[in-house]
Amino acid sequence: MGLSITLVLLIVVALAFDFMNGLHDAANSIATIVSTRVLKPQYAVVWAASFNFIAFFIFGVHVADTIGKGLVDPGIVDDAVVFGALGGAIAWNAITWWGGIPSSSSHALIGGMVGAGVAKAGFSSIIWGGLSKTIYAIVLSPFVGFSLALLLVLLVSWAFLRSSPAFADKFSRKSQLVSAALYSLGHGSNDAQKTAGLIAVLLYSHGVYSEFTVPGWVILSCYTVMGIGTLLGGWRIVHTMGSKITRLTPMQGSCAETAGALTLFGATYMGIPVSTTHTITAAIVGVGAAKRVSAVRWNVATGIVYAWVITMPAAAVIAGLFYWLGKAVF
Repeated sequence: MGLSITLVLLIVVALAFDFMNGLHDAANSIATIVSTRVLKPQYAVVWAASFNFIAFFIFGVHVADTIGKGLVDPGIVDDAVVFGALGGAIAWNAITWWGGIPSSSSHALIGGMVGAGVAKAGFSSIIWGGLSKTIYAIVLSPFVGFSLALLLVLLVSWAFLRSSPAFADKFSRKSQLVSAALYSLGHGSNDAQKTAGLIAVLLYSHGVYSEFTVPGWVILSCYTVMGIGTLLGGWRIVHTMGSKITRLTPMQGSCAETAGALTLFGATYMGIPVSTTHTITAAIVGVGAAKRVSAVRWNVATGIVYAWVITMPAAAVIAGLFYWLGKAVF
């Protein structure tokens, strides 16, 4: 069966969300390395986008499978459901991007999928096992990122105890190039697959494939588009992530990125669609708290947590409205 005009249009909308994901979440990959002045912004986004794309050749499609068939019953997914999910996610991303709030594109999409599915078929359409795994990750991934960052700062500080400040700073600046690359790999491995899973279930619902599968061309398209979005950067959120939460040194930035990367690699391996935003934000708070509790601007961090809490329900409500609009159109 060929691709209908409606299907092509919905794939374009899905890729538009993926582009916005890269634009919105570019701060995840580059905020620390820009704020520590290890790389200039224009070089940092190229660095991040390159490793976002390289992730395509390294990781599987476990996260895409979870998004495509692990949140709502694939049998109820139609054009209006996909349109609603994307509409809710894109609208919430636009609101938080404008406000410079580092909310989660991942949870916006998950909330959108659930909201549109419930709008069509009620709560029975939800696959509670897959959704609960994601909800657990909302709590666990920031906790893991925070703990690893805190531990890494302590270990690195101990390792350089007898070194001169100049040597430690020079080493940290070089190591941050590696840690930023690793974090960008983790970001690409988890985030691009979410849109790929949505496109895959859309292809399945249109009968393009007789069973749910994530084609290589879909994965490649999503990684490419997200990389382009990252190239354009999300400078409002970079400012929040890189300097408003706490002032970072190259050593702290390297530890935060490494902690975030390790957390994302583990989540991707288990097929859990975690929030890259939550993970790196918690890691930044962790390295700040390792220095002293007062080094963290807790009012800013608290505001970000509020945005985390409301992202999924807010995106779900907006997605429900977009579902009814899509039902009238498609």
